[in-house]
Amino acid sequence: MPSMVRAFLCCLIPACWLSAFQGGASEEARVRLQRGAAHLERGEKEQALRVLKEAVALDPQSASGHLLLAQAYLARGSYEVVAEAKAELQQALALDPKLVWARFYLAKIQLDLGRLEKAREELERGLAERPNVPHFLTLLGEVERRLGNPARSLDLCGRALAADPALTPAHYYLALAYLDLGKEDEARRALESAVNSRYVIPEMHVALGSIHVRRGDLGSAEEQFRKAIVLDPSRPEGHVRMAEVHRVRKAYDSARRELELAAPEGKRYLASPYFQAVKADVLFETARLYGDQGLTEKALEAFGKVLEVDPDHGRSHRELAALWAGRGDYPRAAEHARRAEALGFPVDPSLRQKILEKSAGPKLP
Repeated sequence: MPSMVRAFLCCLIPACWLSAFQGGASEEARVRLQRGAAHLERGEKEQALRVLKEAVALDPQSASGHLLLAQAYLARGSYEVVAEAKAELQQALALDPKLVWARFYLAKIQLDLGRLEKAREELERGLAERPNVPHFLTLLGEVERRLGNPARSLDLCGRALAADPALTPAHYYLALAYLDLGKEDEARRALESAVNSRYVIPEMHVALGSIHVRRGDLGSAEEQFRKAIVLDPSRPEGHVRMAEVHRVRKAYDSARRELELAAPEGKRYLASPYFQAVKADVLFETARLYGDQGLTEKALEAFGKVLEVDPDHGRSHRELAALWAGRGDYPRAAEHARRAEALGFPVDPSLRQKILEKSAGPKLP
């Protein structure tokens, strides 16, 4: 399921369901709301959606009913139902502007669509209504991290964990902020707390496994990536990272199979930040696989495709600098080396010096 519709969303706020069972709704509608909420809590997505649609049809003036129905749409984990979920949340707020959990879900949708300022606005409005709610602090922390403020994210996630030490997403987002700040040991500890939760999601195992890869512990990395795949085989991230492990071990056929599972032939990618990042990751690992096998032409082509998806993909610029230098095209290597360095992915110092000496173009900064 896309990052916008994470498996832990329903576990974040079960307390908000209580308001759905209060007020002037008919007994029949309340019974369906209770049943739908129970289906959601058990992960029974289709049953929840069916029953909650019935409940809202019986009582269209129930703000909390619209909220629960939005949760049911989001739990399906598909971008195709985002519009329906958003409409239900907006209807919930139109009926009850103080229903802060509807604002929370709207913020999550805006975050996953890359509309960070709108997400921040929704969360700050929610916190103005209900100060220091840990779930809001947690999500605002992730918004701040994506806006380039990891220190602010640490503060917000830390406040959330002080209020609720068992809040799994706070541990996860805290780890991402630590990674942005280059504090890998702290990130690893936060991720280990996250993956031991009942609400663990694939991304947590992928993030922890990626740390193990950087440290050269391929066995531990493989264990984490396999857990991610078991949790949701349809998610591409675990397959892409598993392909990386196989590639490093020179098990190229196994790496290729994982990439085929990550991006089956004919797969279409929606124009959303999440799907474009996934597409870039698959293409990047495919390019590295070609490069490691000495298939330079195919590697150059694949890295070029990464840049078509994401022109600021720093790792691809770094790899292209090395490949073009290896072919003796130093002006082109210098161009990619400059871009890689500007994006925070500098080439190896010895290669950089060689490109400087051989390039006829402008010198690197």
